Amino acid sequence: MATLKELRDERLRKLAELKELGINPYPATSERSHSAGEVTDRFEELEGQNVALAGRLQGTRKFGKIAFFVLKDATGQIQLFLKHDVMQPLEAAISQLGFEQINLLDPGDYIEATGKVIKTQTGELSLEVTSLRLLTKSLRPMPTEHEGFTNKEERLRRRYVDTNVNKDVYERFVRRSKFWQATREFLLKEEFLEINVPVLEQTTGGADANPFVTHMDALDQELFLRISHELPLKRLLGGGYEKVFDIGPRFRNENYSDEHLPEHVAMEWYAAYWDWRKGMRFMTDMYRYVLQNTFGTLQFKLGKFDIDLNKEWEEWDYAQTIQARYDINPFSTTIEEVKKALADNKLEVEKTENLARGIDKLWKNIRKDVAGPIWLINTPLFISPLAKANPDRPDTVQRFQPVIAGSELGNGFSELNDPIEQLNRFVEQQQMRDAGDEEAMMLDIDFVEMLEYGMPPACGWGFSERVFWVFEGVSAREGVPFPTLRHEIDEITKSIYPEIKF
Repeated sequence: MATLKELRDERLRKLAELKELGINPYPATSERSHSAGEVTDRFEELEGQNVALAGRLQGTRKFGKIAFFVLKDATGQIQLFLKHDVMQPLEAAISQLGFEQINLLDPGDYIEATGKVIKTQTGELSLEVTSLRLLTKSLRPMPTEHEGFTNKEERLRRRYVDTNVNKDVYERFVRRSKFWQATREFLLKEEFLEINVPVLEQTTGGADANPFVTHMDALDQELFLRISHELPLKRLLGGGYEKVFDIGPRFRNENYSDEHLPEHVAMEWYAAYWDWRKGMRFMTDMYRYVLQNTFGTLQFKLGKFDIDLNKEWEEWDYAQTIQARYDINPFSTTIEEVKKALADNKLEVEKTENLARGIDKLWKNIRKDVAGPIWLINTPLFISPLAKANPDRPDTVQRFQPVIAGSELGNGFSELNDPIEQLNRFVEQQQMRDAGDEEAMMLDIDFVEMLEYGMPPACGWGFSERVFWVFEGVSAREGVPFPTLRHEIDEITKSIYPEIKF
């Protein structure tokens, strides 16, 4: 079996021969008139007509003076029927190949084929080619579906190969695009404004996370990549906008897991004059709209869970749930009692610096077995430093979180708009940060100043693409096209380019 280098050398030989014929192997233009899917779907209408198709060459079979190619584009694939006496001859100036030059083509090349839509004698829907142009000469062979492309590391590093070979992976990122498109559509039809906010921040906030640090030469100042969209969007509420959202990347300098990536896409919206109850009703509708438009159903089998998003969502009280499971009252317990409960349930104790961290670990141990959909409500105030307190239960906040298939798939609040209370909570967080908690929030005095000018009562919400990963049934790395991996150059590539020092 030929090595990759040998196969590449053979394609380089063909490339040189094409150039000797005066053919540009990488022309800039294509005159495609239809897609493969259009021809297939509209065959009765297009039969006998001339169309121009373009795509990647999948396979070639040659029998004397006839040949059969398979052309694939984003909509599907179609057979090309090539006949010696029908094809136009070589015309190098437009990168057109004659029948005598088709041996210079390989699977993986991009071509343009013009001809008549027909059915062959065997009934195969085909394009009888009159003109064949080379659009891109490929130098590396694409693995075939029969050979497989299953090595996980290779698939993640060369996702462009993965999406060519594995149709399910290709379709996954079509659905990912639909997920964000449906999210945007729902918000826009509800008269939200999409306003992009900065990625680089002088003080990062809006979540418990360790930020990435960078440096801006123009200011000679250290900056942070945002961990949340929250504080800039709430500044917009203070600036007079009433319904705003942003969709884009955020960055959290933490480890990988099946549910987390250091870089991922997220959405947050904020609505003036709404409270958490209105936000909860809104998000119940939004989940149904987005997931129906992404997956075409609201019934899912996700691992061990059967999920029906059409049913009525239950509400679970945070403290009551903890009390029922561990016989611990989150509002009166001690760090020692929490650590004992963690140890008794074989959960991590070492990195439990405070009650908030410890009780959150206990909740997550419950959450992993919750099918849902449920709304988790009445979260303790000390766990949610940016949320507004419940007037009837001031030790809890007006927060709502959906739990589905063992995961928290979003976060919503009645937003805190009291500048004095916000400053006090920021100070508490900064003290935790100074004591060594790198994920505690930084004190953002500019945000406090905005609140002193006045921000209306509001509800806010955020979720990440983890919602998509869960319903798609994949891990975080499998759920994005190009996950960040440790930089490596493989030995085959090094041998192919010996003149380059890697």
